Amino acid sequence: MNFFLKFFSMGLLGLGLTISTVVAEEWRFNNFLPETRPESAELEQFVVDVNLALGGDTTLKMYSGGSLGLPNTDTLRFLPKGAVEMSLMWANYLGRDAPALSSVVVQGTIGSIEEFEKAISTVREIYEEEFEEWGVSSVGYVAIPMLSVSVFCRDGPVRSIEALKSKKLRVWARDQVETFTGLGVAAQIIPQAEMYVALKSGVVDCALYPALYAHTVSLQEVAPYASFLYPMASGPYVIGVATDRWEKTENNIKQAIVNAAEDLWNRTNHYEDDFERELAARKSLVEGGVTWGEDFSQEDRNLFVGSVTEIWKTLADEAGGNAPAYRQRVLDALGR
Repeated sequence: MNFFLKFFSMGLLGLGLTISTVVAEEWRFNNFLPETRPESAELEQFVVDVNLALGGDTTLKMYSGGSLGLPNTDTLRFLPKGAVEMSLMWANYLGRDAPALSSVVVQGTIGSIEEFEKAISTVREIYEEEFEEWGVSSVGYVAIPMLSVSVFCRDGPVRSIEALKSKKLRVWARDQVETFTGLGVAAQIIPQAEMYVALKSGVVDCALYPALYAHTVSLQEVAPYASFLYPMASGPYVIGVATDRWEKTENNIKQAIVNAAEDLWNRTNHYEDDFERELAARKSLVEGGVTWGEDFSQEDRNLFVGSVTEIWKTLADEAGGNAPAYRQRVLDALGR
């Protein structure tokens, strides 16, 4: 009898552990941005809101800064296969697998907040359609500020395209490579995580980067000379879940995620103070040792914008498929 009771008790304990495991299911949320980025703080609040709504039945846990070892360029490969339950995505990183995504919003072609606000809803619609074709459901968005992109250099100030022609420039997207190559500048894509070492070791002389985020990657330590080149609007970050998993997800979990995502979008979809934040960032960088030089001339900026606008059409035509139609939908939304 004692043996039977002991066996029965162990069985109940095992059953309890099994039930506990099911109840405490964890959703892993891959966030490729560093923890120091403002967007990561907003995403952390999103995670808190989801978990509070679920009350512990399911736990959403965020892994930031590439800590899961999942390259952001591979998201359309690993997310539908279930490598993680949820991931942050940025369309401009995914052009290798989905070329049409790279030509939805080419950075530098939209230069004002007023213009960008006209296009945001159309951009979101396009992202939803395109990601759905890859088996990924877009369940949330994080707005990216209207950024001011500057050229940071290691050995001295560079404030003209002519001077940039003698330098090796780090960029982060193919459209930038094509644009600068057309202007006679040697540009290469180097991931954000490798940029610091690339500058320190001389692999590149300068880096294209927004001043607003420069401190989050300690850029001022290796590239202490900076000059503003162009304003940049970007399509939002997208929070994705594999469509087959999303369709099987219980309604209460879906609703918690959707509600928290709506709050996230409402918190981030504001651009009124972006210029003031840019000036504050520059001041902080100068206090940290950066020599902030004169802006690139208006002539140079016009040259850049003209080049990148041509590249936008070239990339869309080259990508084929839905890309030209996506570009036209954005242009229509902009009223061009």
